[in-house]
Amino acid sequence: MRPAERSRAAVRPRILATAVLLIVITGNVLAVTLLFFAAGLSGNPLVDIGRLTGLYGGLAMVVQLVLIARLPWLDRRIGMDRLTNWHRWTGFALLWALLAHFVFTVFGYSQIDDKGIVDEFASMVTQLESMLRAVVAFVLILLVGGVSARLVRRRMSYETWHFIHLYAYAAVVLGFGHQVLLGKTFSSGGIAEIYWHVLWILGLASVLVGRLVLPLARNLRHRLRIVAVVPESAETVSVYMTGRHLDRMPVKAGQFFLWRFLTKDRWWQANPYSLSAAPDGKTLRLTAKAAGDGSASLRSLKVGTWVFAEGPYGAFTAMHQRKTRALLVAGGVGITPLRALLEEIAGHVILVYRVRSEQDAVLLAEIRGLARARGAAVHVLAGPSDRAGPFGPLLGPDSLWRLVPDIRERDVFVCGPPGMTSATLRSLREVGVPNQQIHAERFSLAT
Repeated sequence: MRPAERSRAAVRPRILATAVLLIVITGNVLAVTLLFFAAGLSGNPLVDIGRLTGLYGGLAMVVQLVLIARLPWLDRRIGMDRLTNWHRWTGFALLWALLAHFVFTVFGYSQIDDKGIVDEFASMVTQLESMLRAVVAFVLILLVGGVSARLVRRRMSYETWHFIHLYAYAAVVLGFGHQVLLGKTFSSGGIAEIYWHVLWILGLASVLVGRLVLPLARNLRHRLRIVAVVPESAETVSVYMTGRHLDRMPVKAGQFFLWRFLTKDRWWQANPYSLSAAPDGKTLRLTAKAAGDGSASLRSLKVGTWVFAEGPYGAFTAMHQRKTRALLVAGGVGITPLRALLEEIAGHVILVYRVRSEQDAVLLAEIRGLARARGAAVHVLAGPSDRAGPFGPLLGPDSLWRLVPDIRERDVFVCGPPGMTSATLRSLREVGVPNQQIHAERFSLAT
């Protein structure tokens, strides 16, 4: 494939998937608006605004379901990193829409009933069927939104955050019940009622298929179990797994799974780890640092333990490579998906590995062996995070330019802690690497 053909082929999947999502969402916003006006206005502007923002909130809930459904077609093309980010911003839109729905509805009906705001709200909760469940749903959404704020999320273990996030599903069920019982759109019948039922069915079905049916089917087929647990350093460990028909598993280097190790004390925990070696059709390997409670206990896993793996997920793969050369930039244990990519990515490769000390460079010996075998270059940049070289920060624009003079002609894959990744992305843009050649994954999400 010529470079121009590779460029067009690589960019098409992500652009196509993004365009499909935008068209579908825009079309549904227009449909919701038209159906609202077709159902007729109440005569009170505040109530009408409250109704419309409530409908937008319902649509936002369905969009949220699709974004987190982990549907393979979307995930492979857009990536969970982007989908999760869009899910987060859609969540903020949902919060504002529901807040507006609550405020405008209560204020509007207080005018109609000639009551005070507090009295009107109290009578709505006690007298209207499903109002209490709507209030509970709103409180749950506030809770989930609060723990998803970056400042709070950073202080919370993945396991705790994930458990609290499950309350969002209860909020969806309660919100749907509220819309069915009190929504004028549902009670009006006709096209509007059919539209909303179909919309909710598709949203819930996408979660059911992506999060339950596909993982169950794949695990029944592949039946993964542990064959080796190998300490890589004082803080890191690799877990090797095998199973049936792994050569038919649709997995690529750079992707990750949500792993459940089926022991009596761990079966309920799902932790995201990237593959640290390209899949060979016989085994899968993850390598993790003892960071959270789940990661720290990997060393105690026994050979023969059964594994339930959800995935593969992520668009951090060679599928999106546009150029015939690549630069891989890793920070800490963010090396794991890049170590796997080193086996699959096409063309000449330069790998830059940022660590505090060379002793912290996980899998360095095998990375150097792979690099020699394929003619790649490896640069280990060791030192504290504030260390600077002769040309500024070690991953600053001047340092990268001197280290990789043809950097603008390469795809750049970056994986590491959020701070390191953000700083590296700024450097890449300063030296003029086009956005479409930059591929990033923050390992706080995917490793």
